[in-house]
Amino acid sequence: MTTTTMKLRTTKPSRLFLSYLIPSLLGMMLMAINILIDGLFVSHGVGERALAGVNVAVPVYSILLSISLWIGMGGATMFSIAMGRGEQERAHSIFSQAMTTAVLLTSAIIVFSLIFEKQMAYFFGATDEIYPFVRDYLHVILVAGLIYILENILSIFIRNDGNPVLATAGLVVNSILNIILNYIFIFQFGWGVKGAAWATVIATIIGTLVLLLHFRKSNNHLKFVTWRLEWQTVKSMLLIGLPSFIVEGSAAIMIVATNMSFKHFTGEVGITAFAVVNYVHAIFIMIFIGVGAALQPITSYHHGAKLFDRLQTFVKIAVLTGFGIGLFSFLVGSLASNLFIDLFAIQSEEIAAFTRKGIVLFFIGYLFLGVNMVYAEFYQSIEQIRFATFIIMSRSLVFLLPGLWILPTLFGPDAIWLAFPVAEGITLLLLLLFKTYRKRKGKALPISEA
Repeated sequence: MTTTTMKLRTTKPSRLFLSYLIPSLLGMMLMAINILIDGLFVSHGVGERALAGVNVAVPVYSILLSISLWIGMGGATMFSIAMGRGEQERAHSIFSQAMTTAVLLTSAIIVFSLIFEKQMAYFFGATDEIYPFVRDYLHVILVAGLIYILENILSIFIRNDGNPVLATAGLVVNSILNIILNYIFIFQFGWGVKGAAWATVIATIIGTLVLLLHFRKSNNHLKFVTWRLEWQTVKSMLLIGLPSFIVEGSAAIMIVATNMSFKHFTGEVGITAFAVVNYVHAIFIMIFIGVGAALQPITSYHHGAKLFDRLQTFVKIAVLTGFGIGLFSFLVGSLASNLFIDLFAIQSEEIAAFTRKGIVLFFIGYLFLGVNMVYAEFYQSIEQIRFATFIIMSRSLVFLLPGLWILPTLFGPDAIWLAFPVAEGITLLLLLLFKTYRKRKGKALPISEA
């Protein structure tokens, strides 16, 4: 039994969860800060219209991140379960096939996206005035998309291999370099939004080099043993990772759909206001993802090792953590809306007023989001994919997309901001009702009613 497995089996649950939670939260926040820094430097160094253009291009981040989470979380869950069962050779094979699948799938998607780059920009919500900024940012990010995906997948596997600190260190280096390079490229070189994109790319490359230090450790279990794909392994990997893919993929859909809704009901004022809210949202959503990312390696290992009592304890800790962070996030949004507006140097009072109202309404959703995300991640980590997908699809597509059009049609443009909290609230209500019904009927899911 290795040092890592001994730690997972014997450490006090609260202490073990914190040892994964703290670096996971820090790492996810730094990923969000990378996007936020681009927005801040662009808004101050290029202007409001450029900020709107970068926000229209931001869904490409969600698309790339969704692919990396799809393969990374699916593969890492299988990796941790295999390690929990003591099947190290199987774990090595899973890692190798995950990296191979990532390269092949990502390359095909990027080539397709580059061919239809202009059409993609307008589909994302670009107007003729905003398009030049969207194009400059989008092209650079697409060209370097494979690097971004490989860094995220490596970070997930390294965390699952018992080294969350190094996974976070790579993101720390990435974020610090991104800030420095953004300043140099935008304010010193005058490269505009292209400078923001290139800062992100170069910082990601250096962050990836930091992650590669993991392979020099003597107790490293991430080994390349084959480049041959086993269809059943790849299929299981993609199936298990599907909820993570939907989480981030639906984030891209949400941004595009919300931009389209604002474009229809309010015009450029709404698009720019949503750009500010969405940049702030990028930070908070990563915090919630960080809670799930901390839970996943632990629950996957305990599920594989059949340590179900300890597993349930971790779920309860994570649910309380998710709700607490949600309540804190709501209070921050309610009290600090003016601070967020000032950060982005919004000059138009009309845009500032609409943004201020939007932050308060939008942040209501965080009261429900934390619990939804924890349960979705938990079900995924124990291979209960159907229930994880149910939660994610409900909160991100089934109730959100209709709400973006029904609510403003019935109650006016301000109601667009409520589509997110309404979708999250209905999803949590359905989840709680479903769990209550299962318990009363004596049909509780295996180890899932924690």
